[in-house]
Amino acid sequence: MSFLRWAAVTVPLILLLGFASGRAVPSGMENGWYVALAKPALTPPGWVFPVAWTTLYILMGFALAMILHARGARGRPLAIGLFVVQFALNLIWTPLFFGMHQIGAALLVIVLMLVAAIATTIAFSRIRVTAAWLLLPYLVWISFAGVLTWRIGQLNPDAGTLAPAAHTSQML
Repeated sequence: MSFLRWAAVTVPLILLLGFASGRAVPSGMENGWYVALAKPALTPPGWVFPVAWTTLYILMGFALAMILHARGARGRPLAIGLFVVQFALNLIWTPLFFGMHQIGAALLVIVLMLVAAIATTIAFSRIRVTAAWLLLPYLVWISFAGVLTWRIGQLNPDAGTLAPAAHTSQML
């Protein structure tokens, strides 16, 4: 399968899964619990998050397509496996943070996600350097998200009691 065919599958699939995770529970400014939290001064405006995640998911989809297209490349199965692990952690974060209000657990997940994403980037770089470069903005963003999560946890030690956990999906 050509790179473009892989990309025609991976980019929409990653966007769809990311969107589904984001809509599984109310998130961002649609989430009363999140709105009530004290947030660090470096928190970007709400509109930045969907723009950033859409961009990052597109870049991730292209990076994965490059690796999938590299048939016979040494380390390819490991690289794909690492990508799946870090992406699964990515998809878990939103329901954990916004839905279950588990800031500490969400911080742990984002640290594991960052470690797995670094390992993925290294594995990708051994196959296609461009694929690794496409993941660099993701590494920066999840590092930043980790700092935000950590600071929100510090600023809101009683965050779990602010509102009941969300148990409804926003997907229709």
